[in-house]
Amino acid sequence: MHRGPPYWFPTKTYGWGWGLPITWQGWVVFLAYLLSLPLGYFWLPPHQELLGFMVYTHVATAVLVLICWFKGEPPRWRWGK
Repeated sequence: MHRGPPYWFPTKTYGWGWGLPITWQGWVVFLAYLLSLPLGYFWLPPHQELLGFMVYTHVATAVLVLICWFKGEPPRWRWGK
């Protein structure tokens, strides 16, 4: 039985962090994050609700990083393969 990759997000080739998703679940998370940013812009216009928009953006980004942390390869500094 083929299980597929154990991680949704691989580590980057250079630097620290994660690269683009390698599973459909990772792509769903990544696209949901990308769609949440313009929705936040319309829901909390920065020219009217700057603090609310900044909090929203930081929380959305923190959720993405937490998902990458738990569903991605363990991050470490990389100098290339």
